[in-house]
Amino acid sequence: MQFHHHGYVSGDPRVQNAAGTGIDRPADLPDEVDVLIVGSGPAGMLLAAQLSQFPQLTTRLIEKRDGRLALGQADGIQPRSVETFQAFGFADRITAEAYNIGWMNFWAPDPDNPDRIVRTTRTEDYGYKISEFPHLIVNQARVLDYFAEAAAHGPARVTPDYGVEFRGLEVQGDRVEVRVRTAEGERTIHAKYVAGCDGARSGVRQAIGRTHVGASARHAWGVMDVLVETDFPDWRIKCAINAAAGNILHIPREGGYLSRMYIDLGEVAADDDHRVRQTPIDEVIRRANEILHPYSIDVKQVAWHSVYEVGHRVTDRFVDDLDSPRVFLTGDACHTHSAKAGQGMNVSMQDGFNLGWKLGHVLTGLASTDLLRTYDEERRPVAQQLIDFDREWSSLMARKPGEITDPAELATYYLATAEFPSGFGTHYAASQIVAGDAAQQLASGFPVGKRFHSVEVVRVCDGNRVHLGHHARADGRWRIYAFADADATALRTWASQARGIVEHFTPDGADLDAVFDVKAVFPGRWEDVEDVPALFRPQSGPLGLTDLEKVFAAAPSAWTAADIFAERGIGADGAVVVVRPDQYVAHVLPLTDAAGLERFLAGVMAVPAATGAN
Repeated sequence: MQFHHHGYVSGDPRVQNAAGTGIDRPADLPDEVDVLIVGSGPAGMLLAAQLSQFPQLTTRLIEKRDGRLALGQADGIQPRSVETFQAFGFADRITAEAYNIGWMNFWAPDPDNPDRIVRTTRTEDYGYKISEFPHLIVNQARVLDYFAEAAAHGPARVTPDYGVEFRGLEVQGDRVEVRVRTAEGERTIHAKYVAGCDGARSGVRQAIGRTHVGASARHAWGVMDVLVETDFPDWRIKCAINAAAGNILHIPREGGYLSRMYIDLGEVAADDDHRVRQTPIDEVIRRANEILHPYSIDVKQVAWHSVYEVGHRVTDRFVDDLDSPRVFLTGDACHTHSAKAGQGMNVSMQDGFNLGWKLGHVLTGLASTDLLRTYDEERRPVAQQLIDFDREWSSLMARKPGEITDPAELATYYLATAEFPSGFGTHYAASQIVAGDAAQQLASGFPVGKRFHSVEVVRVCDGNRVHLGHHARADGRWRIYAFADADATALRTWASQARGIVEHFTPDGADLDAVFDVKAVFPGRWEDVEDVPALFRPQSGPLGLTDLEKVFAAAPSAWTAADIFAERGIGADGAVVVVRPDQYVAHVLPLTDAAGLERFLAGVMAVPAATGAN
């Protein structure tokens, strides 16, 4: 964490100085805003936290509830989400209170006595297999709390406006007229852009005429968060249980005692008319005990329960207009599915991350409005992939014992598809913000269009080990990583050319690294790195202090074992890796092609007006 570059900080360094619209921010909802966020779910709260880094903008979030969410339904946190939490500054704190899924056990009928279940397979969870971050379980309400803190502590000081109900909207040219209801009555707010983060029954979606496409799978599940006494031996391990009486997905929760159970309630009749949703909790518990035989649970307290029917739906478009979008849909407002794959909250947050920096750049003049077209282009295919994955996983989970030929099939599928549910399967197609892969061989471990996969390096200024990707914050800036050639000759030439490119797209009067955070990684030992180009040691803040934390070395040291050049397929000639503000690799280029970097950025960035930057 870096601070003091704006002067001595004696308090909590996570609380940034208020700036722009964050200074004397009005308590009452104003008549005109730049961005109006509707709904304080995961996508909405992340979007608020991201836009709080743009204090030039007036961002407001409305929520019809009277206050914070007390008990959330979602709880699965995939490694990609923890990676995102790191960028927002709270990964370590939420990990400390969460449950870490280390194992997944599979149970099936005992071949010698099919009325009993036995453990058939035990496998490591995929989390640490493919990421330095774990697979966590923590209540959605706590995730929202942390994003709310990040939004409130950002320069724009964004806080939710509770008790405000969305009533409708109309797009009128370059603004959106939004009708809301407060305790004082109805009123109209004028917004340049609106983000519908208001859930599966989204009023924003209905207002712009978008429709869910999909159907119900006609299968019902009961779900309950419970405190129990039990003789089931794997109560604190994630389990998929298949029995003659049905199926259970069992997930331990944070805190050491609470667990969530998804209990199979069977097929739903065509004429049921949702009556299955009235299944009493006592019947859900009875079914659970029937499935768990010869084990049982004695439920002492039910913290929360529900019954749902599996459905898979994707909205036909995620925006009101593909060519000139003003209204955007995120999360459950544009994709719904079952809860058992643990994807809803995670994918929703990435919707918000994708949208946030784009709105920030367009509204501050760093990019043209064309950038906003990429939201639907990028996020709708991801949602469809999610639906396809969830449909297959749900079908496998709901099978009867007689339909299973290989007892290890579910475990095999669980591990074979781990990249997608971990959040790392997203691969954005080529566009104005994702270049082609012509130079991919220069950094094969950083696939263009996929998220930047961090590796430990050594910080040259002090010899400390850091994860290169963890140094990046969700501050709306692009990252440019210059991996040096063997003797750094090409790096120095590139740096002298790239400085002019960076300055060209940086507002007059702003710090050199206000828009592009440019870092150098040398292949040798940190002790041997000398003669660092000035581009990698810019001066920051009103005091003009030199930032020494942008230069790293790859060779193993007393504290590190990995070599990022070897881990990510970077050769002796080095490479330049360009990463978007939402952590996705946008381009890979040779050090000899500074002109290629300029061409790419010219298609992404606008030459900003002579004003301060975020």
